[in-house]
Amino acid sequence: MCQSKYSSSTQLATPFFVGLIFLELAVGVLKTGTTVVTISDGLTSISAGMISRLPSVLMRGCELTAYMYVWDRFHLVELPWDSAWTWWLTFLGVDFCYYWLHRFAHEVAILWAAHQVHHSSEYYNLTTALRQSLTQQFTSWIFYLPMALALPPSVFAVHIQLNLLYQFWIHTELIRDLGPLEWVFNTPKHHRVHHGRNHYCIDKNYGGILIIWDRLFGTFAEETDKVVYGLVFPIKTFEILYVQFHYYSYLWRKSKTYKAISNKLSTFIKGPSWKPGKSRLGDHVDNPKVTGKEVPHDPSWPLPLQVYVVIHFLLVLQIYHDLFENKMMLSQLTILGMTNYILLTLTALGFIIDQRPTAAVLEMLRCVVMVTLQKYGYMKPLMPLLAVPTEAFVSLSLLYWAVQSFLQLLSIKRKTN
Repeated sequence: MCQSKYSSSTQLATPFFVGLIFLELAVGVLKTGTTVVTISDGLTSISAGMISRLPSVLMRGCELTAYMYVWDRFHLVELPWDSAWTWWLTFLGVDFCYYWLHRFAHEVAILWAAHQVHHSSEYYNLTTALRQSLTQQFTSWIFYLPMALALPPSVFAVHIQLNLLYQFWIHTELIRDLGPLEWVFNTPKHHRVHHGRNHYCIDKNYGGILIIWDRLFGTFAEETDKVVYGLVFPIKTFEILYVQFHYYSYLWRKSKTYKAISNKLSTFIKGPSWKPGKSRLGDHVDNPKVTGKEVPHDPSWPLPLQVYVVIHFLLVLQIYHDLFENKMMLSQLTILGMTNYILLTLTALGFIIDQRPTAAVLEMLRCVVMVTLQKYGYMKPLMPLLAVPTEAFVSLSLLYWAVQSFLQLLSIKRKTN
């Protein structure tokens, strides 16, 4: 049974993440005169990060569990955990394995189906670092197992979290160049290239902490032309379950277009751009041409609706926090119920941002669930002083969406008549 390897480290680091995101917002406004984060994209990225951690309330961790299993039964040597050489070797080993994990996640279509979540934002800021995949954690552990033949699990556990935490700060456009450090370390400049959909950016700069692996294995690219971020074919939606799973259904549909079993299998195990008659990784001849004038998907939506979504996002964030804080005291049924409510909320808010026709009905149903949770004490206000206002706001939310749903159904009935 698996969970994200990062649950403990990210939970402790969350206040720092939040502080740095607000600092980036402030500096961005001062430097550029505009915000570096939009509400729709920022909330979607944070929602993806929340979803990626949900398995950890139900399951044990993949990376450390598998690592300890191999260590206990098959390790060949036991390097001393208190030796500086062991710590440096583990640092290099984790980063080396991460390079290949990351590279395979781009070069094997079924692994890309998970990893594409992280690349789906057309913006590049610190919230993008939080846009993580729910499913990637179920395969990433495989790449670290060779280290378990010699390196102690306790040292590995520290470095696997350090590697992730380092990568948070490199998701920014505000830091341009770090001089000589660019030769050795993965920096915002190098990682911007990795997130680009320009032809020169695709499948480049896989490093975690160090960029030396890319320089050694021929996958390094300097930042030159303006980087245009996001997937080659942007998904243009903020619906979180679609963001997480759409590529799996795409691969299934693609495989069904081929008759030969070998081509069907190749759809999943070769590169995302592969087609019959092409090399393992395919090519990029079918990619839309990047001009540098592309505008990120940012549909306009009413300010009151933006305020509404932010408030409800904060309320579900409180439930999410309580779930992780109290998971050892909650029953499996309660945990499952709260998890489903979190998924329902993030989905419904995505529908509202996308302004989908079914958003009103879905949000009305969610508000019914929210009122029930509030009644039985599973939903707490952000602060004790806000208990009454929160209860009133939740009730008004239900009333508003009930009216909207009724008007929508009335409009449909008039059109059919």
